[in-house]
Amino acid sequence: MDEIVKKTVEFLKAGKIILYPSDSIWGLGCDATNAKAVQRIFKIKQRVESKSLIVLLDSTDKLAYYVDKVPDIAPDLIDSIQTPLTIIFSGAKNLAKNVIAEDNTIAIRIVRSEFCRRLITQLGHPIVSSSANISGQPTPIMFTSIEDEIKNSVDYVVNLEQRLIREVKPSTIIKLEEDGEFKIIRN
Repeated sequence: MDEIVKKTVEFLKAGKIILYPSDSIWGLGCDATNAKAVQRIFKIKQRVESKSLIVLLDSTDKLAYYVDKVPDIAPDLIDSIQTPLTIIFSGAKNLAKNVIAEDNTIAIRIVRSEFCRRLITQLGHPIVSSSANISGQPTPIMFTSIEDEIKNSVDYVVNLEQRLIREVKPSTIIKLEEDGEFKIIRN
């Protein structure tokens, strides 16, 4: 896995787009601090830019660098829920402007996948995670279900878990307010 992580990081540092197995589904990814790369994700997905993207981080310790105020309950929520959990935080910062929603929120998931965690750690930045499909089309749950149009539009396809069949679904998404109140957006 070391060589795959190293090679993937090289592509991300060069502003390239990857197709990779996230901790939930196969995703399109790039460096979440690179606005040009983020723009390419929107173009590949044929997605309107007003729909924000999910950002993956490798540790709850890094949340404070990307959001103004991390509610006290956030680490407990992340640790207590065993399935992939994406949290929408207010006060996004230090990310590409086009990855941040119009209301200045950002959707962040702390990854549990060893590959993703190592990738983000070595890159030194969070990465974008968006399902590997054209916007509005069904979300592919296996590598073999990804359309050739998507595979051919990325710069690098991670050669990992391509034959793995697993029952996964997109992450649960909650919106977390600064006072600790939260609302389920997608379950």
